[in-house]
Amino acid sequence: MSAATHPVRVMIVEDSLVVRQLLTHIVGRDPRFLIVAAVASAEEALDAIPKVRPDVISMDIRLPGMDGLEATARIMADYPTPIVVIADAVEDAALRISMNALRAGALTVVEKPAGPANASYERLADTICTQLFIMSSVPVIRRRSIGGATTPLSRPPPGGAGAFKRLDFLALAASTGGPPALAKVIGALPADFPAPVFIVQHMGAAFMEGFAKWLGGLSAMPVVLAMDGARAKESHIYVAPGDSHLSVRGDGIIHISRDPPAGGQRPSANVLFGSLAEIAPTRTVAALLTGMGEDGAQGLSRLAQGGGHTIAEHASTAVVNGMPAAAVRLKAARDILPLDLIGPRIVQLAARGRT
Repeated sequence: MSAATHPVRVMIVEDSLVVRQLLTHIVGRDPRFLIVAAVASAEEALDAIPKVRPDVISMDIRLPGMDGLEATARIMADYPTPIVVIADAVEDAALRISMNALRAGALTVVEKPAGPANASYERLADTICTQLFIMSSVPVIRRRSIGGATTPLSRPPPGGAGAFKRLDFLALAASTGGPPALAKVIGALPADFPAPVFIVQHMGAAFMEGFAKWLGGLSAMPVVLAMDGARAKESHIYVAPGDSHLSVRGDGIIHISRDPPAGGQRPSANVLFGSLAEIAPTRTVAALLTGMGEDGAQGLSRLAQGGGHTIAEHASTAVVNGMPAAAVRLKAARDILPLDLIGPRIVQLAARGRT
């Protein structure tokens, strides 16, 4: 870090003294950070924020009094600040609160570390610091405009007019800000949706089972972690398991692999989209939602060139407009839509060829 670079100001919110000291040690040893507060409750955090002005907040969600979900909602309403949720990945109640905190405005969730003697300590410590640093630069606002005056954009089909035939496969991918965006899209799909739905969400492996359960509580269709060799059924949603690629082979057979990361990501949206571009491009709809980086853009381009119907989330609603913007730059998106319009557009496309 250069002398001219200001350290990232971090607030730690954690009720356990032991864990609070552990996080203070993890964050404090990293020269990129300055810990401006370490508090034991949401109430203390809300009192301290206007005084210490953190750039990013590490948020526990099981707090005495006001929990982390309510605290996140209050902070985003009164003092919009990037929030990284630190959660126990094996506790169902904590996972539900964590996922709902993401809906309330938190940016990402990472696993709570055990003590230094634990084999995963350094890996988790590095993940926490990386996420705090990255998320500190994400602009957050009190209330993001969804739809409204935004004009949906459409492009001529990259694969040629009339190439798309019908929706037999739906693929969705997201990263930062993805859980609430995915919940919004699948929440618009009916229980008798006439195709299987495949989801790639960049998230720590420990959270994926809980994420699938949480998403299932918001969907009219059953949501499961995808299993290798299973045949995908219509009206079912398949989520890529943690740290594994999800692809689809002929006749809708699911393939799960531990092949090397693609573009630094596993699971990778490029792997999912690319597999569908090989087997059924003119029968696939794919949507690339909010997220950092460029994963999914190349795969979306392959689908578009093959005649698939491709959608990118509009910048006005993307929490982080990295992945969708990369697709737009490649002219890989047939539609560029605000989040509220993506689900209805998919339902409209599902009727094509079936009426």
